[in-house]
Amino acid sequence: MKKITLFLSLILCSYSFSQNLVSNGGFQTGTSAPWTGNAANVVDLGAGAYVNQANVTAVGNPYDVNLSQNIALENTKTYELSFDAFTDSATGTRTMIVGLGQNNAPYIALTATSTLTATSQTFTYQFTVNYGEAVGDRVIFDMGAATGYVFIDNVSVVEVVNTCSNGVQDGTETGIDCGGSCSPCIVSPTVAAPTPPARPAADVVSIYSDAYSNIAMTNFDAGWCGGAATTQVQIAGNNTLRKNSGVVCHGIDFQTNRQNLTSFTHIHFDYYITDTDLTGDVFNLKLVNFNGGSSESSALEINTNGGTTPQLVANQWVSVDVPITALGGVVAGNLARNDVAQIGITTAMVNNVWYDNIYLHKNTVLSNSDFNLSKVKLYPNPSKNVLNIESVGDSKEISITNLLGQKVYSTSSNNELISVDVSTLQSGIYIVNAIIDGNVSSTKFIKE
Repeated sequence: MKKITLFLSLILCSYSFSQNLVSNGGFQTGTSAPWTGNAANVVDLGAGAYVNQANVTAVGNPYDVNLSQNIALENTKTYELSFDAFTDSATGTRTMIVGLGQNNAPYIALTATSTLTATSQTFTYQFTVNYGEAVGDRVIFDMGAATGYVFIDNVSVVEVVNTCSNGVQDGTETGIDCGGSCSPCIVSPTVAAPTPPARPAADVVSIYSDAYSNIAMTNFDAGWCGGAATTQVQIAGNNTLRKNSGVVCHGIDFQTNRQNLTSFTHIHFDYYITDTDLTGDVFNLKLVNFNGGSSESSALEINTNGGTTPQLVANQWVSVDVPITALGGVVAGNLARNDVAQIGITTAMVNNVWYDNIYLHKNTVLSNSDFNLSKVKLYPNPSKNVLNIESVGDSKEISITNLLGQKVYSTSSNNELISVDVSTLQSGIYIVNAIIDGNVSSTKFIKE
């Protein structure tokens, strides 16, 4: 009667199980402890095959005949109860109540009904604890609602762990929490967004880009979308924002650093999607204008979908650069942009999307001579302690900003070589901005 269970290392579904919370679940000690209840009665069916046997002679309440064991469960977690059970041939068939629940008042329980026959069956149920932590827990077998014998063996209660959300590559996964029986893994772009052209510093306002000096911002999760809308990742060494799974509304919040963008004529952004079916997909970006208030007053929207130009294209960077005054087509809404406090992004029906280089400009670029003049050389890069900034030209303004646009260093100097102590900076990526004779150059610097 006693089964020998083989635990296979190969798990063929997206769930895994922890250790058995039940003691003496196979009754092989020959005694009932730590089982309790008036149905605790261990017998030997022969050759050391121990089971718990109960004989119900009169019908009453299910809990009138009970076998229980106190165990420790955690609220909100899911557990699997498994056991073998049968009745005798004279009884033929009968039912009993099984489950997990509280071991004291008010005795809340999560239960199921098992129908026993004279042939041993393995019963398996999953329960998610939802009654809190105020009272202890137990595994329950209530047998008093029907007459006849009940034989119980091989009882186990194990926590069910969803391998698709535990942060470990296990089960059938091909990546961390993805692939196999879990949702497909996201394949990120391998090429960074196109590098924007060099522009005069006064002619560009960068919301998010490694190419320019970004404005100071509050966060990458604009208020109407909730937290954790995006994750900042690196693609080919370039900082990029990735939409988190299940999010359709996201954006960038800079209410503490609102911008008057009235004089800027063009808006630019790059995005990358990997959806195989683009039907119904959209990538819409809007400038949210507060007009001196505390919330959105109006918005200027730039809409791209299957029916506009540029159209959505999968598996390549799409660059959108349009005149703000070209209402109709991809640009819609209100032109007011005197008090822009947020960038809003809507990606309905889009599963996987990355975006970069969100900025406004006046459609001007530096000449080749100005561009060459504005270039700077950084070394060593990466650096732990000292960063050397070498440049040519007069009237230099050098600053270093973090990825939130916060300035961590600034100086004015006419020296061709400036040595900066960066030992106190946190490890990460920074932008070195150099304004030389009115021309701007922005270069990435990695602090080890």
